Amino acid sequence: MRVILAATNEQLGVLRLDEAIRRARSIGMDLVEIAPNAQPPVCRIVDFGKFRYDLAKQEKEKKHVVGKVKEIKFRVNIDEHDYLTKVRHAEDFLDKGNKVKVHLQFRGREMAHQDLGLLVVKRVKEDLSGMAHVDMEPKLVGRAIGMTLSPLPANKRHRKFSKHGEILEPEAVEPDHTDDDED
Repeated sequence: MRVILAATNEQLGVLRLDEAIRRARSIGMDLVEIAPNAQPPVCRIVDFGKFRYDLAKQEKEKKHVVGKVKEIKFRVNIDEHDYLTKVRHAEDFLDKGNKVKVHLQFRGREMAHQDLGLLVVKRVKEDLSGMAHVDMEPKLVGRAIGMTLSPLPANKRHRKFSKHGEILEPEAVEPDHTDDDED
């Protein structure tokens, strides 16, 4: 087997198993097989506790995916096409694992119609319900309504809008029961 000294990354060459173990013990370390499928197999002389710690640290870094927060801005009197475009972008962000902050800004006299703003934000919440869950419910702060959405797990997400804006048809659901009472 090919033996590498981990402290210096020095290759000690191809050694027999008993010789490699003897060398590892002579310096107070362990012999760890790194690549069992290689020809010859590769082993490293390393402190096994530190080796396991480094492996656990690498696994933790792989699992820790940092999602960015993307912001989508709406207005009270947004046109239908603009609305669909923004919701499609939000779906894309959520599909990539990012959080989405929905922000609806009021200007001037629009503050008199806060109910219309809340309707727009609730519509966004409903349209994105297949892709995300709500972290922060719609909340009026100053002259804006804010809401934060986090993506659902990848296997539970389903898009409502296609890339071209049309609404996707929900998958056909078989009824669980039959009505035998109808005569």
